[in-house]
Amino acid sequence: MVESTSKPGALELRGQLALDLELPAHFGREDFLAAPANAPALHMIEAWPDWPDQLLLLLGPPGSGKSHLAAIWAARADAETVAVRTLGEADLFALAEKPALVLEDAEEIGAAEAPLFHLINLVRERKASLLLTAQQRPAAWGLATPDLLSRLRLAPIVELEPPDDALLKAGLIKLFNDRQLSVDAAVVDYIALHIDRSFDIARRIVALLDREALARGGKVTRAMARALLRGLRIDDDDDA
Repeated sequence: MVESTSKPGALELRGQLALDLELPAHFGREDFLAAPANAPALHMIEAWPDWPDQLLLLLGPPGSGKSHLAAIWAARADAETVAVRTLGEADLFALAEKPALVLEDAEEIGAAEAPLFHLINLVRERKASLLLTAQQRPAAWGLATPDLLSRLRLAPIVELEPPDDALLKAGLIKLFNDRQLSVDAAVVDYIALHIDRSFDIARRIVALLDREALARGGKVTRAMARALLRGLRIDDDDDA
């Protein structure tokens, strides 16, 4: 299923598409494409341990690079990564013994507000570092614990913007190269113009095109990309 999104003719792919086609994501520092949209966040990640606070909130829309930056920091800080929705069953004291922690998708905290509040206090007491990723600022998480919201509001925030056209094209080229696919610039330009600005979506489109090229025994062409994107549309109003 796809739906039009932020720009004319854009496509957003839902999570069920092409999941069996994915290559393992490469989350090393050398795989991260630096650009103005992510420069402040990258700078803060690489500035650790010289952070202004023990806590840091890393915010950005889906596909903007939060997980990649979190993985870079986890490797740098020897941090353990925990899905925040599992925090209610976690051993908070054991987690707080770690020198650094990543809590992903913090806005999904749900019923685990009390464990998160206690973990933040433990992290501060033990002078560890805590990185939380989320799509929005804490005020939009629907928190029912005023003290937790207050703690989070005091934490420094860095925000990722969706990739601009140049960064999206660079990402597409890298994704094709990762699959050892040689494509013309016109193919990359066409895809970048007609999908939403998200690396997750770009990754799935490249996976689908890889499968299509393999089935045809040929290279990825602009016509192939055009047919694929038209086939995924709900409203086919593109004449490009």
